[in-house]
Amino acid sequence: MNGYALYRKAWRFEGAPHCETRLKEKEWKALLQQGGLLVRNTYNFDCQEETSFWYVIKDQFEGLENLPSRVRNKIRHAFNSFEYRLIPFDTLKENGYQIIQETYADYAVHDREMNQKVFMEYLDQCQKQHFDYWGIFDKETQQMVGFCTVTLWDQCCEYGVTGILSKYKKGSYYPYYGLYQYLNQHYLEKQQFKYVSDSARTITEHSQIQEYLIQNFNFRKAYCQLEVHYRWWMKLAVKMLYPFRKIIPLQRVKAILNMEAMQRGEK
Repeated sequence: MNGYALYRKAWRFEGAPHCETRLKEKEWKALLQQGGLLVRNTYNFDCQEETSFWYVIKDQFEGLENLPSRVRNKIRHAFNSFEYRLIPFDTLKENGYQIIQETYADYAVHDREMNQKVFMEYLDQCQKQHFDYWGIFDKETQQMVGFCTVTLWDQCCEYGVTGILSKYKKGSYYPYYGLYQYLNQHYLEKQQFKYVSDSARTITEHSQIQEYLIQNFNFRKAYCQLEVHYRWWMKLAVKMLYPFRKIIPLQRVKAILNMEAMQRGEK
């Protein structure tokens, strides 16, 4: 079905979140006939009702003066230390793996594998869609020390994989503060996009980036409806394991059960 792609054995919509509609039974069944274990369907984007699932978005740009003073200071430190600029795909391909490898090593929850093969497969997928690639460069050495990928749609975008070398996360560098201020200004003010997104609510809880964006850059929750459709045997497995979701140690299983809890409005 157009608009959906398999990601880690789950069908997900590839377009802008406001464009996704509720799937009919014949539609999600057709997807499962092609493979995969489940279909994630979100719809009624940015509804007025507070639901248990959302996208983290920002739909207007504020200058530095409208951000908390602690955030302004960290952004200034970052701009003194780093340059943020668009880079060619080949630059990311050549320099990105070491950066993302160190980034994943710092995560509190290791829910997915990250090796060179996985990273190159991700880059291959990027080539099939519309992406911007941003590099973060140390002003003194001109070394590329971080990057961010951005999925582009019509008048909106989604911030994707972001990585920073470990040494620059410490001290008074604050590279993330500069990055998100720069990206927000580029897409919301200069490009006049309707909104930027940091994707849907995380089900793996491997990163605190969404809460960071809400607290520091005035991102907000755009509530929506969530439905998850499973293969028949997968549905049975989820039903059996659901009561034990808080004690199951396997992160991939736990992530699916977390999403089921969100679908039920229990998380």
